[in-house]
Amino acid sequence: MDGLKATYQNELFKIRKKKKLVVGSILSILAVLIGQVSITLVNQSLGLLIVNSTDLSLIVLNVMMYSIFPLFVTFLTIDMFNGEYNTNTMKLILTKPTSRFSIFTAKFLALLTIIGLNIVFVMLLSLITSIAFNISSVTFIGIVRIIVAYTVSIVPLIVFSLFVIMIANLVKSGNSVFFLTILSFALFYVIGVFFHQASSFLFTSMFDWYRLWISDSIQFFKLLRMSLIMIGCSIMLYSIGFSLFERKVI
Repeated sequence: MDGLKATYQNELFKIRKKKKLVVGSILSILAVLIGQVSITLVNQSLGLLIVNSTDLSLIVLNVMMYSIFPLFVTFLTIDMFNGEYNTNTMKLILTKPTSRFSIFTAKFLALLTIIGLNIVFVMLLSLITSIAFNISSVTFIGIVRIIVAYTVSIVPLIVFSLFVIMIANLVKSGNSVFFLTILSFALFYVIGVFFHQASSFLFTSMFDWYRLWISDSIQFFKLLRMSLIMIGCSIMLYSIGFSLFERKVI
């Protein structure tokens, strides 16, 4: 347990030093500001409050879930696995008296922590922007809906991160990981569009499952089914990813 904790703290320290965090923060800020400007222009051009300021957070979330968040996860995963293999820093980690399971788990938990912090950052930023631009349209119920939506959105990102980790331990090149991830994401999305019955088994179709949590009528059994599918996918991808990581020769 001490080895896991130490490795986890070390992984967080290394991630904090990466410029990708700054780039991700800048892109998040730009996404929120562009969203707010777009909402303001739409409302002013029509002279009506067509889009509520509280909706800004949900609009930003939907855009981020299909663009910046997956890219952010992919680049961080490549750095944490392929980057360290290519620079031979992985040898230093594996020479420590810590099992590969602890190292793999610590890397995953560190990645999960950064994902969670990024989601909270975007949520707070969008809420502050909404209040600053039009506080009269912000309601308590609206804030609760936003918190719920952002909180549950981390679940499909967990599945996606495990999928990228699996690919990162399957191929050596970081560019190959990026290409295969984007290709797989696009392929799954197309399959979900043209084969609707199969979409419920693809994690890419669950990036907007937060809508089910904030709808007027919650579909309990659909939420349960999707939750079980994502849990099953997470267990399977984690097992495959660790198996590949354990067998990898330095």
